[in-house]
Amino acid sequence: MSSVTSPIATSQSGNNNTRWIGRTVIYGLLLIFAVLYLMPLFVMLTTSFKTMDEIQNGNMLALPQSPTFDPWIKAWGETCVGLTCAGIKGYFWNSIKMVVPAVAISTIMGALNGYVLTKWRFPGHTLVFGLMLFACFIPFQSVLLPMATILGSLGRFGMTLQNATGLSFGFGNPTVNLVFVHVVYGLGFTTLFFRNFYEAFPTELVRAAQVDGASFFQIFRRIMLPNSLPIIVVTVIYQFTNIWNDFLFASAYAGTGESMPMTVALNNVVNTSTGVVEYNVNMAAAMIAAVPTLIVYILAGRYFVRGLMAGAVKG
Repeated sequence: MSSVTSPIATSQSGNNNTRWIGRTVIYGLLLIFAVLYLMPLFVMLTTSFKTMDEIQNGNMLALPQSPTFDPWIKAWGETCVGLTCAGIKGYFWNSIKMVVPAVAISTIMGALNGYVLTKWRFPGHTLVFGLMLFACFIPFQSVLLPMATILGSLGRFGMTLQNATGLSFGFGNPTVNLVFVHVVYGLGFTTLFFRNFYEAFPTELVRAAQVDGASFFQIFRRIMLPNSLPIIVVTVIYQFTNIWNDFLFASAYAGTGESMPMTVALNNVVNTSTGVVEYNVNMAAAMIAAVPTLIVYILAGRYFVRGLMAGAVKG
């Protein structure tokens, strides 16, 4: 008796082979791109644990033969930033003091704007949203001079307050200036995120709360915010990354003195090296600067795409 192969079985076998080959190619390409993408991080991390003798011997892809934390210790507390050789720790905390309030203020204001533009519509709300959306496309460079003028006026107002009351209330302080700049510039993006998210939020819940006598802020605090965790995560990650990594505004408005944020200080660490360039210290400083954003993405990165998609479908 001769064995007869079913056409259906043959077709299924061919489909399985094709699917297996396709997956192999896709995962192979993803692996190659992942290696290429992570290679600079690998070089930075390994170099930061090497001695200068190992670095000067070449082969930057080699693992450290005698790992040492001395470059990290020197970068944190001893390396020179300009004329000051006290490490980057002070500038690291400058960035923390700038980023945390800027992210918090821009997030809560974006949530309020999105709430108003979707659930408390007013005449001209589409125009207001369009103007705020337009702000997302304004280049950084085009606002440098106008913003400098505004910050100068705020600084003079702070001096007036200082003379009158003995307190400037932060007006004219470089860190406060950067918080103000990033809140203003980021407000268009945060409003866009929350507006799109709240557009898909059931309006019936808001109407029911109004019938029960809930006020504007009671509805916002008890209904909207508790259900906004996905988009809050998205906004915090987006704003934190942009503000922490900003160099243009930081160098323009706080590029000198002890109020420099981390990005400007890191640039000065590299550019003020004299004699032998200490690549291990420079790499350690760069890794320290990258740690906060890495932590944010590790802890909340999986919620990023989920939060973006949460408001993508209305209904």
